Amino acid sequence: MRSNLRTARAGFTIIEILVVTAIIAIVAAMAIPKLQSARVAADESAAIGTLRSVYAAQIQIQASRLIDTNGDGMPEYGYLGEMTGGIPARVTGAGNAPAAGAVGVDELNPSVLVSGLGAVQQSIVTRSGYLFQVFLPSATVAGAVGAIAEDATGGKIAAPFPDPINGSLYWCAYAWPTQRGKTGVHAFFVNQDGQVMKTRGTVIAYEALTAPPAFDAAYTAPGDLSSPAASNGVVAVDGNQWDLIP
Repeated sequence: MRSNLRTARAGFTIIEILVVTAIIAIVAAMAIPKLQSARVAADESAAIGTLRSVYAAQIQIQASRLIDTNGDGMPEYGYLGEMTGGIPARVTGAGNAPAAGAVGVDELNPSVLVSGLGAVQQSIVTRSGYLFQVFLPSATVAGAVGAIAEDATGGKIAAPFPDPINGSLYWCAYAWPTQRGKTGVHAFFVNQDGQVMKTRGTVIAYEALTAPPAFDAAYTAPGDLSSPAASNGVVAVDGNQWDLIP
C-alpha cells in the first residue's frame, strides 16, 4: 500500500512539472515576439533620431562656415568622419581646388556631431542595429548631380572630392538595418530638406553590407542628387514607396 502511495505521489509530481514546463513554454512563445517587436521599434526610433542629429550637424557645419573647399564664401556640407572631428575637414587647395585637410590641424574642434558616429568602416557607420551612410555631391554632368561616398575610414583625404558648388546645396544620408526583421524593418532617408522618410522595402529591401541603398534610391530621377526626393505616393528610383515621418 505504501509503495503504491509513493508511486502515485511521484507520478503526480512529474505531471505537475510537465504542466508547469508547458505553461512556461507557452508564455515564452507569446513573449518573444513582443520582445522582438519592442527591439525593432527601439532600434528604428534610434535610427530616426540619429538621422535628425546628422541633419542638425549639417546645418551647423554650414552655418559656421567650417568647410569651403573653393574659397568662394559658400560653406559646404560634411561627411560623418569630418563632422565628428575624427578626420581632418577638407580645405581650399592650390588654385582654389578642394584638398585634404592636414592631420592635427584641420579636424573640427569642437565637433558638430557625437564621436560615436565617426567610427567609419567601409564608408559606413554601424550604430544600434542600423547602418548609416552619407553622400555628398559630385559635379553636374548632363544636368544630373552624382554622389561621392566618404573614404573607407571616413572623411575625404584623396580625390575624387565632392564638388564645391553642389557641395553647398545637396547631401543625403541613409539608415538601414543590420538584420532586417530583427534590428529593424524600415530603411530611412534624409537630405538637405530635413524631412526624414522611411520605406518598408517591398520592392527592394535593404540589409547589412550586402544590400545597401544606392545614393539615388529615394529620389525621383536616377543618378541625380538634385532631383526631388520621392514622397506622397511617388515611386522612387529603387521602386519603393518612401513616406514622410512626422
